[in-house]
Amino acid sequence: MKSIKLAGLSLIAGAAALGLNLSDNAMLAGANAQEAVTLDQVLQAIRRERTEVSAENRQREQQFLQQRNQQQAALNRVRAQVAAAEAESTRLEGVMATNQDTIEELDAELASKQGEFQELFGAARSAAADLNAQVERSVISTQFPGRGETLTELAQTEKLPSEAQLRDLWEIMVQQIAEQGKTSTYSADIVLANGESTEGTVTRIGPFVVFSDGRYLEYKELKDAPELGNVLQFLARQPAGDVTAAASRVANASGDGFVRGAIDPSLGTLLGLIVESPTLRERIDQGRFIGKVIIVAALFGIGLGILKWVTLTMTAGAVRGQVRRKKPSKSNPLGRVMLAYENTQSADVETVALKLDDAILKEVPKLESGLNLVKVLAATAPLLGLLGTVIGMINTFQAITLFGTGDPQIMAGGISEALVTTVLGLIAAIPLLLLHAFASGAAKRVSQILEEQAAGIIAEHAESGRA
Repeated sequence: MKSIKLAGLSLIAGAAALGLNLSDNAMLAGANAQEAVTLDQVLQAIRRERTEVSAENRQREQQFLQQRNQQQAALNRVRAQVAAAEAESTRLEGVMATNQDTIEELDAELASKQGEFQELFGAARSAAADLNAQVERSVISTQFPGRGETLTELAQTEKLPSEAQLRDLWEIMVQQIAEQGKTSTYSADIVLANGESTEGTVTRIGPFVVFSDGRYLEYKELKDAPELGNVLQFLARQPAGDVTAAASRVANASGDGFVRGAIDPSLGTLLGLIVESPTLRERIDQGRFIGKVIIVAALFGIGLGILKWVTLTMTAGAVRGQVRRKKPSKSNPLGRVMLAYENTQSADVETVALKLDDAILKEVPKLESGLNLVKVLAATAPLLGLLGTVIGMINTFQAITLFGTGDPQIMAGGISEALVTTVLGLIAAIPLLLLHAFASGAAKRVSQILEEQAAGIIAEHAESGRA
């Protein structure tokens, strides 16, 4: 009975305490009502999002399962196609092996039936291939186009050549031989430098050269359009004037007479090298700065030497004319020497001799002025050439050090500079030395005449004094 009572008392006490707690919680709820509503909304959003994500995941899972089934079906189809292809390949290999055996049997039967004709037809195909290679490069094909197609067909045929093909081979071969000894004028297509094609009248001398309007043509393949094959085009640089003049003479020749022309025995190789060979200006540019200095020095020295030579030659003529005249003139050295004597006729012989020597000494520097400069330039020119040679060799060895000796074109610049400057130095020195010799000789002749005349004047004066 006591325990029941105690239990009742404890329940009453707990209820009282719970009542107090509820009252307190009610008071707190009133204070934080807004905060409790926000948390509920967050909880609801989380639950709603979880529901949506679950639905999306289930949808993805269903799609994956569906695609897996489709991929399996596609894989099965591909496997079936591969198996069918392998079976077809096996069947075709068997058919190919059967056909190969049949071909071998037919080839053996054909060889047995052809007998000796097989060697003959093999020789015909070989001859067609060789002739086709010659015809494709020959300028004769510009007059007779289309011959290469017939020869190519015969050279590549696997069947027995027909009678018509053999006749074509024979005719083309005879035609090629006959045309090599003819000079023909005809119309042909010419490719200009801008790539355009125009029809012009060309003249051909055998298989050697072909030209139009006095300008030489080359028959070769265009780099920009190899599909066109060999075409006629003007040389980028024409030969010398006498060679082009020979082409004009041949093109304008008429009648049965003979006309002197020019041919290229290498069938175009020599004419093609003209384009690669440098011009005079390009040669000079290879000498670089030293080469230009040599040229300037040579031109100045040659001009000065010619001027002095001409001047001294005219002076020598004037002096010889003065020798024949008794009246002195100031326009020539001998006349000025004679005027110096006239001013000292009353003096003694020694004084006259001194005056004439003084007059001659005044004339000699005028005669020899500029000759030493010509001589110095003649000696300097080969030294400058040697300097250019050394510089060129230094550049060559430097190129060898950097790039090795595998490419000769790398060393060509230095070697060209070395050789060109040497040549320019020698070319400048030779005429300068000759001009100096001629002008110096003319000056010595004039000086000798002055001395001879002065000696004669002194002798006459001495004789007149004794008398």
